[in-house]
Amino acid sequence: MEDRDQSAGGTPSPRTPMELADAARALAQVREQVARVIVGQKYMIDRLLISLLADGHVLLEGVPGLAKTTAVKAVANTLHAGFARIQFTPDLLPADVIGTQIYNPQEGGFSTRKGPIFTNILLADEINRAPAKVQSALLEAMQERQVTLADQTWKLPRPFLVLATQNPIEQEGTYPLPEAQVDRFLMKLVVTYPTVEEERTILERSSLPTPTPDTVLHPEQILEMQEMTRRVTIKPMLAAYIVNLVQATRQPGAISTRLARLIQFGASPRATIALAAAARAAALLDGREFATPDDVKEIALDVLRHRVLLTYEAEAEQVTPDQVVREILGTVKTP
Repeated sequence: MEDRDQSAGGTPSPRTPMELADAARALAQVREQVARVIVGQKYMIDRLLISLLADGHVLLEGVPGLAKTTAVKAVANTLHAGFARIQFTPDLLPADVIGTQIYNPQEGGFSTRKGPIFTNILLADEINRAPAKVQSALLEAMQERQVTLADQTWKLPRPFLVLATQNPIEQEGTYPLPEAQVDRFLMKLVVTYPTVEEERTILERSSLPTPTPDTVLHPEQILEMQEMTRRVTIKPMLAAYIVNLVQATRQPGAISTRLARLIQFGASPRATIALAAAARAAALLDGREFATPDDVKEIALDVLRHRVLLTYEAEAEQVTPDQVVREILGTVKTP
């Protein structure tokens, strides 16, 4: 069958160009509404929308004061969907996240009290401040979109998105995320400082009331867009390019002896799936029914930086995962 009729996963392309145009128009409106609240940070906002379209979770890393929490709230406000925020602290318990069973002596049985995880968009603020037991309480929810309480399994609302923030500087009283959990984040975003012009605008707005974004999308529309994203075409040559990029993280010696020295463990097959999903979402965000190598390159750092583990030698030389991924992107042949 011809490439225009099939994606790499064997699914058909979107039904009509009008659907793509409508989706792109609605997503542009979301950007406009978020811009009423957030100055700049286009990179972060676009990546949050890509994660929403790709049905994946996001880890946002940045120093305090960069509007990470505000951006997540602003995006949530544009969606007519459930939103909950959990402030992760060292004394937080798993039951505070997923819920618990409560005994009712009058009825002689247990009733279920659902936790804040039963929502559409969950903001896990400063996720690395809670111990591993609490962090792992999110694992089943993030991967399988369900929660097990006692002997019962509860499906989570759809869509379901975990947006977690962490501070990379302050390490006292923090617990590093387990690798199994980090791998379940579709992307890890590194949020940077605003430009001089953006910071001047922030200062000018600081004395004004904060506007509330208008609602643009409903959960049913989000689910429809997610289905459209899965139908975006990835041609075989692009699929091979994605696989080659991930394979290069596992076999760095094929690129250079230097990379072989720096990489301890490469990305898992989940990274391959994530690269394809995020590339499809980036294409839909741009109003296209097909993904391109530029889409893959645009999101490769965000998808791979938390999945490539470096050696102690790399840390001693102050080499970052971003530098390693960029070197791989510059070496692997682009179709």
